[in-house]
Amino acid sequence: MMHAAIAPDNVAVVTGGGSGIGLAVAKSFAAHGMKVCIADVSEQALEKAADDLKSAGAAEVMSVKTDVGDIEQIRALEARVTSDLGPVNVLMNNAGMQPGSSIFDPEDNWQRIIDVNMWGIIRGAQIFAPGMIASNQPGLILNTGSKQGITTPPGDPAYNVSKSGVKTFTEALQHELRNIEDCIVEARLLIPGFVFTPLTAGDRTEKPDGAWTPDQVAEFLFDALEGDDFYILCPDNEVTREMDERRIAWAAGDIIQNRPPLSRWHSEYSEKFKAV
Repeated sequence: MMHAAIAPDNVAVVTGGGSGIGLAVAKSFAAHGMKVCIADVSEQALEKAADDLKSAGAAEVMSVKTDVGDIEQIRALEARVTSDLGPVNVLMNNAGMQPGSSIFDPEDNWQRIIDVNMWGIIRGAQIFAPGMIASNQPGLILNTGSKQGITTPPGDPAYNVSKSGVKTFTEALQHELRNIEDCIVEARLLIPGFVFTPLTAGDRTEKPDGAWTPDQVAEFLFDALEGDDFYILCPDNEVTREMDERRIAWAAGDIIQNRPPLSRWHSEYSEKFKAV
């Protein structure tokens, strides 16, 4: 049975909904007859995406240009949606960026990445959740994390830090929600694999064989929403669930066994990991 928050004429809000995973999931909400609001920094992407959602069967479509790195814009988004569409049943905090980073980048690069990827999700939940709880309707907050926030591979530390924060926040959010008396709002963490989106495409114009499409992620997500999974860990065409489990377990083992951090990429341990 589909999650109770996903129902005809209920309201769904998707940040980063102009393209990629956000748009694919928004289309799935539309196919369930929901009223859908998509928010994105790109007006051009929003215009096309809104037409796609109407074609997908949305009961009503709203698009709002929003920079989730700006708390006042998130507040304005919540006020407009609740005024025009009604109480929010589903919030998907999905907007993100991955411009690349290094440890000694200028501060502004780190600040922007963390403002969008982490604070955008924290503030989105903090601003929308009170109204969702007060509505006394089934509610769902979906936060888009990343495997890089769990296994933290070298190469893009600002992104990893931001997505590590999303994981920790979403766990704390779900714990808080389930301990509020009579609360029927819950949180879940979407953890995509390698997905071909504008965020990951770079200079590529064709999907790599190893990547999933956004539609595949949306399908996997909706299958998971028929159950009780909090961690919605997506495979892709290169990485299976079993491979993800090995990598996650090894990362936790660095602490338990007091190995060097990121030991998978350490010369003394890389071959040992491959043998596991």
